[in-house]
Amino acid sequence: MSAAAAILHIHDLHVRYRQRKVLCGVDLHDIQPGELVALAGPNAAGKSTLLKAIAGLVPASGQVRYGNDNWSGWSARKRVEHIGFMPQTSAETSNLTVLEATLVSLQCARTGSRKDDELNALRVIEHLGIGELALRALHELSGGQRQLAALAQAVVRGSPILLLDEPVSALDLAHQWQVMNVARRLADEGRIVIVVLHDLALAAQWADRIAILHRQRIHAFGRPNDIITDSLLREVWGVHARVRTCEQGRPFVLVDAVATDRNACDTSQ
Repeated sequence: MSAAAAILHIHDLHVRYRQRKVLCGVDLHDIQPGELVALAGPNAAGKSTLLKAIAGLVPASGQVRYGNDNWSGWSARKRVEHIGFMPQTSAETSNLTVLEATLVSLQCARTGSRKDDELNALRVIEHLGIGELALRALHELSGGQRQLAALAQAVVRGSPILLLDEPVSALDLAHQWQVMNVARRLADEGRIVIVVLHDLALAAQWADRIAILHRQRIHAFGRPNDIITDSLLREVWGVHARVRTCEQGRPFVLVDAVATDRNACDTSQ
């Protein structure tokens, strides 16, 4: 898998659904190859929409620049070659096996065929610890198993940018660690990895930086120990909470109560 060399910049990104603003002037600059960025924020803050806008899956205005290229001019095939995208939900009724779905994802990223495609797909599946699922149909899997299968489809292309939308939401603790460990390793190999996470402790454990979405914009963007504060939790999530540091120096959150004026802080749209 080749490493990326370009830096990702997102500038003044706007997204509307009908007449409703979902994202308004989002800026994220200097996302480096080798960096894992966690995207967090309250429900309905627009996290999934931001990932889709970066991937070109929803109409958006503004700029997404990868090195010197503005992605707005890229063809669908070029996007597929550069971006691995894992959606929040995956197909529940497909008769494809996990191996077949992974192969399809790999072959969609390029033209022609290679005799080692099946071996490469199997390696990724084994790497994710789901080798026993390779020949099972997607519709037979649990929600958590389908998420792991979807991750295999996103990872197998070797794309320099990997976008993961809540990849651990239906997984137990062991599989959460497994998925995040893979995401961390892919970043360490030179990819840009952006992951939507609800668990701030998990984000602090694995991410180099965290971007907090609030009121349709980026409220804070920085290293976990710098941006996860009592005041941020009050402003963005509307909770009274204490931020503490574990023995490894990572922040974690203890929520004491919902703020009485929480509606004033609510970001639902």
